[in-house]
Parts: sequence; C-alpha cells; structure tokens
Amino acid sequence: MNIGTAKPSQDELAAAPHFFVNNLSIQENFSAGDFEKQALDQINALFNEHDVVVMVGGSGLFINAVCQGLDDLPKPLPGIRDQLNNLHQEKGLLYLQNELKIKDPDYYAEVDINNPQRVIRALEVYESTGKPFSYFRKDKPSNRPFHMLKIGLNTDREHLYNRINQRVDKMMEAGLLKEVQSLLPYRHYAPLLTVGYVELFDYLDGKVSFEEAIEKIKQHTRQFAKRQITWFRKDLNTVWFEPTQHADIIQFIKEKIAN
Repeated sequence: MNIGTAKPSQDELAAAPHFFVNNLSIQENFSAGDFEKQALDQINALFNEHDVVVMVGGSGLFINAVCQGLDDLPKPLPGIRDQLNNLHQEKGLLYLQNELKIKDPDYYAEVDINNPQRVIRALEVYESTGKPFSYFRKDKPSNRPFHMLKIGLNTDREHLYNRINQRVDKMMEAGLLKEVQSLLPYRHYAPLLTVGYVELFDYLDGKVSFEEAIEKIKQHTRQFAKRQITWFRKDLNTVWFEPTQHADIIQFIKEKIAN
C-alpha cells in the first residue's frame, strides 16, 4: 500500500528516523489500542535519548490514543460483527451510514463515514449495549509522562480541495490502479476498506466507470478532510498554521520549549 497511503519516499525516510512505516502486513490485525501501547513504548524509548520527539499523523483516533488514551469500550456480543459485515455486503455502506446517523448522530458527525471498519465498530457497540459509541468516550484523559505541543496545519478550503484533487491525480499517475490490482486477493482485509482502494475495486468490479471512480476518490477524500478539521478543531490546545509557515512554526516550537 505504498501509493494509496502516501507512504514517505525513500529520501524522506532517510532524512530522519521514522517508526511505524513498513512495520505491518495487510493481513495483521492492528487496532488503535495496539498503536497506543506500541507508540508509547517507542516514545518512552526515544525520550531516553532526546528531549523532543515529533509525532505526525492524520487519524484523530490514533492521535487521541497516544495523547489521552482510549475509551474502555464494552466487549461486543458474539455474532454482532458478522451480522453487520453481512449487512455491509448485502445493503452497502450507505445503509450502515444511515443506521449510524440515526443511532449515534454525535459520532456520525466526526467519524470517517467512508471507512466501513469505523462505521461497523460504532454500530457493533450500539447493538451490543443499546448505548451509542459516543456514550463511552473518555471525559478525563490519561496522564502521560511528557508534555505535548499540538500543531495543526490548515489552509483556505478552496485551496485545500484543489490540493486534494491534484494529489489524487498524481497518485493515479504514479500507478495507484496497478497497485490496487495487485492487492485484489486481499481486498477483504480492513486496511483496504479505505478511500482510494474501495473506489477502484468498484471500478474493477464494473460497478462504476474509471472516471467515476476517480471523482469518488476525490469526493471522499475531501469529505474526510472536512471531518478531520472538525475533529481537530474541538481540541482547543491545537495551535493552527498555514502549511507554508515553516519559519513561524519552528519559532513557535523553540519559544515553547524554551519556556
């Protein structure tokens, strides 16, 4: 999944030590809880050698796992996940999205609704407990043995959407379709139930035209970006910059560290 995940290039990987890149197989189950444990272990090890560690990412759930800890979710009832997976196959993702919108509008407003795994997980909690996924969200974050400085990057909506469209075009030029074709035997695994892959699987299945698939990737990525911004805007500790404000960001970090 090199192109579809925008994995760092070899030059980028060589510029600074990276972790959690090329470390898992598509066939391995890896939850946000797994990431919380492994990331904290790695962070603690790095702090033995460095005063500052940088975490970069896009998934709000995984960032929250590290920064404040995950919710103690109830164990789902046996068979619920299978039932929801069957509904996904029979009635499609739109049906599950509408179910989540009715049963848990708060979580629906911030989750990546184009990610079947996230939608199914939330519905699994509801069907098992009768309470929405958002009911179990943590109010009090876990204590961490380090200080955090949160920096968000955002820009004008029109410019952002144009960048997203250009990014999708470049991914196609780089060979995303060929990558998706090579992953067909693994399409039922959770990592491939994501934007950029499901749309091209639909094209390969003859459900949509090539042009429609590309437009859907762009549309779903724009929707995902909008939800990401909504998610991160709720964290009042995040300080926002334009992506081009490199000098300002570095100066801001230096001042905070000095204090």
